[in-house]
Amino acid sequence: MKKRHVFSASGLPLAEQAMAAARQAGVENDDILLVARSDIEKHAIPDKRKMADTDLMGAVGRGAGYGAATGLLAGLVAVAVPPLGITLAGAAAVGLAGAMVGSLGSALLGATVPDPVRQTFDDEIQAGNILLVIDGEQEVLDAAAPAIVALGLRPLPYESTSALT
Repeated sequence: MKKRHVFSASGLPLAEQAMAAARQAGVENDDILLVARSDIEKHAIPDKRKMADTDLMGAVGRGAGYGAATGLLAGLVAVAVPPLGITLAGAAAVGLAGAMVGSLGSALLGATVPDPVRQTFDDEIQAGNILLVIDGEQEVLDAAAPAIVALGLRPLPYESTSALT
């Protein structure tokens, strides 16, 4: 299972040196990302290196579940009221509609939630530092971390399972 570690670099040249050191230590090229202030990212960091995680997929799943449950419950309540004339098939249709509306609404909100790294280290980012985010198996991270720290990057207190596993 891949883990994610984060390091802080004082500038882009140092971050680029650390990326090379991470690759030499065995970190796959696609598992190296950078996070920086928007003006730095816009002008200095290639798109393939930008970390653009959001809560989109998690939000869609939660929204579908809650929307379906709410819609089905509303449909079943409507079935219980005879003057409304709703059948069980109608209740299922209302549940499906609830799932779709819940997914859409949650997806829109989830797309606006910044990734955990950006949230956790916003002060570092706003100070102009560039965060080096590496994903890898624990053995690879154990080999890469000393090489990255030896260049002068600071390890930040963050470790999680990678979304890329």
